[in-house]
Amino acid sequence: MEINDRFLAVNNMSNSLSSLQAIEIIFLTVTTIYHQWASYRERKSLLPPGKLVTTPDGNVRHLDIRGTGELTVIIDASLGGVEGYLLIDELAKLTRVCIYDRAGYGWSQGSSSPRTSQQIVNELHELLTIAKVPPPYILVGDSFGSYNLRLYADRFPDEVRGLVLTDGLHEHSMLSLPWNVGLLKLFFTLSFGFVAIGALLGMVRILGELGVFELIKPELNKFPKLDRQYVKKSFYSARHWLTMGREMWGLDTSGRQLETAINLGDLPIVSIKSHTFLRPLLGIKFLSLATADRVRDRIHLDLLKLSSNTRQVSADRSSHFVWIDEPEIIVNAIASLCAELECQS
Repeated sequence: MEINDRFLAVNNMSNSLSSLQAIEIIFLTVTTIYHQWASYRERKSLLPPGKLVTTPDGNVRHLDIRGTGELTVIIDASLGGVEGYLLIDELAKLTRVCIYDRAGYGWSQGSSSPRTSQQIVNELHELLTIAKVPPPYILVGDSFGSYNLRLYADRFPDEVRGLVLTDGLHEHSMLSLPWNVGLLKLFFTLSFGFVAIGALLGMVRILGELGVFELIKPELNKFPKLDRQYVKKSFYSARHWLTMGREMWGLDTSGRQLETAINLGDLPIVSIKSHTFLRPLLGIKFLSLATADRVRDRIHLDLLKLSSNTRQVSADRSSHFVWIDEPEIIVNAIASLCAELECQS
């Protein structure tokens, strides 16, 4: 009798697991089909705000140019590469602004080339030349974008009049991370691959359309809905997350490529420093956050040495995501630099 009871219990458990698996399969099938339909609809209704440029090797790149002025602000964003859409209209009130989608983000095709700063700088210079976006430039690099645009300023100094780094990176500290911050970096690198699977199955889109992005980061609500749609469109794509993973995987290589770009002469540089690297999410504190902040402090000390004309601006209410937390700090820094450079011209 006892054996029969155990057999029935195991059988019931097996049936329950089978039912749960069936529900999961049905759910994922529905979300995947919905994602494919929504992506098709999006391609028809959410058109590129800028223009698509085909490079000599046949790749399609997207860039958006707004505003007028002698100086052109070139924005290269962080890992994820699309936050420029959130501020382009504000910055276009100051001068001409150009944002572009790095390969694999937004409306730009992916690339089999390494996602390192040297390759990205080559692609950006080629894109600006083909699209006839003339210098002089003020370069604005956010996080990983600071690597790219610092290298650009070093390679093409005659084109660059100023540089703004928003919570930028410096290779001295990034190439010698403490073990726990290194583990955090590895965690993010690997997680991008898992999220790419979720994006492919439509889960990221479902979360985005339910407003989870704004729930996690309420500051997003202050930006126009259309600009948020431009950003979300990219994040809904598996290609976006795989590109993030590739850029993160190549971060050490990018850092070594920056080791020669340590003296930018008297180039005017504004380095914006956030108050903290990451805020606790839902009250959960990661053990390595305090260490990450100490690394960030060393990074900003090194950034001040890049030029004899570098000044630091504090974003006292910001995490690493200054573009979302305190965008006015960035606008004011660019406005100040524009005014300074126009007075010198």
